[in-house]
Amino acid sequence: MAAEGIAGTQQKSLEDFDPEKKPIKRNKYAFACAILASMTSILLGYDVGVMSGAVIYIKRDLKISDVQIEILMGIINLYSLIGSCLAGRTSDWLGRRYTIVLAGAIFFTGAILMGFSPNYPFLMFGRFVAGIGIGYALMIAPVYAAEVAPASSRGFLTSFPEVFINGGILLGYISNYAFSKLPLHLGWRLMLGIGAVPSVILAVGVLGMPESPRWLIIRGRIADACNVLNRTSDTPQEAQLRLAEIKAAAGIPESCNDDVVHVSKKSDGGGVWKELFVYPTPAVRHIVMAALGIHFFQQASGIDAVVLYGPTIFEKAGIDSDTEKLLATVAVGFTKTVFILVATFLLDRVGRRPLLLTSSGGMVISLFTLATSLTIDDRSNKKQMWAVGLSIASALSYVAVFSIGAGPIAWVYSSEIFPLRLRAQGSAMGVVVNRVTSGVISMTFLSLSKGITIGGAFFLFAALATLGWIFFYTMLPETQGKTLEEMEGSFGQFCSKSKHNHSAQIQLAD
Repeated sequence: MAAEGIAGTQQKSLEDFDPEKKPIKRNKYAFACAILASMTSILLGYDVGVMSGAVIYIKRDLKISDVQIEILMGIINLYSLIGSCLAGRTSDWLGRRYTIVLAGAIFFTGAILMGFSPNYPFLMFGRFVAGIGIGYALMIAPVYAAEVAPASSRGFLTSFPEVFINGGILLGYISNYAFSKLPLHLGWRLMLGIGAVPSVILAVGVLGMPESPRWLIIRGRIADACNVLNRTSDTPQEAQLRLAEIKAAAGIPESCNDDVVHVSKKSDGGGVWKELFVYPTPAVRHIVMAALGIHFFQQASGIDAVVLYGPTIFEKAGIDSDTEKLLATVAVGFTKTVFILVATFLLDRVGRRPLLLTSSGGMVISLFTLATSLTIDDRSNKKQMWAVGLSIASALSYVAVFSIGAGPIAWVYSSEIFPLRLRAQGSAMGVVVNRVTSGVISMTFLSLSKGITIGGAFFLFAALATLGWIFFYTMLPETQGKTLEEMEGSFGQFCSKSKHNHSAQIQLAD
């Protein structure tokens, strides 16, 4: 009986403070913090969107080859690995807040360098600097949002980075269209250089953000952490529960109420890599596989091929005018942005797993349809208008279903499943896999399309998306409504349903 009482106490979660199970009024302070942190993601989105159109004019102005274009488009993903690898330790050292400032400052420098590029090598150097800033931004924004958000709104708030990525893509597409009529030597430079503006806004806005309560506690700053938790929690009771769970995860006794305490083991990254990859527990091994797998399959389905090479895809589909191609990409950006906004309101209501599986299934159907229509159009002697329309419609449906599930959930899921001691480095590794996969696809898409046709390339993406759906179904348990400190207990078995069913059987037996 005593054991049952202890188990009952341990099973108590934030759901106990929400007995009505109705949608909760959003915490406005946590909402504002998540928005400010997530603005860093605009940097990547704008770069991806603007390059898809700017490259048309860069190729004409600098007279570079398709291989140079592929490298220019995709190399920033590999450059961003430097930022992602540094961001985990930097954020543990400087704090989440000042790491966001650093990301904005680095990208600002890169955008200015790209805007003033006189030649291809200088432009590549600007891409290198901007890529490091993007790597920092991609890792830190979802981690900060997850650590500030209450459990009731964590999916909603942690999806904000993906919202801002899509908003940045749309702004990049609009910038392409707005500056496309300028002289050739000036238009693309303005498209790239104006990307420095969001960095300045970010640097000013971050001054109003608090530090992550979890980072404050691993630094022993209990009073400061309490302050932040009281402002970002839905109720005072929830703030106390979050505080107790974070203190336990950091190795601080729950009875310790000093304003500042000495924490013997600060999370500086020491031993973390061994725990992640050399001597992981079954639960940590499962978490690592889930985090890396969700990022791999998110990008392996070819989303960056559609977003980066939209004008090329629409040209193959039968659209010849530069203006019409750029307008079609604006439609892609608008569709992505609208559906990612829909996803933010569904994550904490429907759950991560149902949305992800539905999204992945829709991606498979859309990719097979796009591949078929592009193949028919490619093999026809004259333009088939129905195939052109089907290609555009399937491209739009693909980005829509991607944005409603796989797009935001990869970032939400991977930022919330790692234990506190592993979170910064674990999340950084997820970003590394995401960017490497994206870089490989964006740096090989034109060559792949020439080798196996553009239709064949999308048949390949469809096959990878199918494998992704199988992986998500078997490997990813639901995380909705659980606190970050409870998360590790959901992992350890390699079938997402079996653990739930096993737990249910134990409860019935009791």
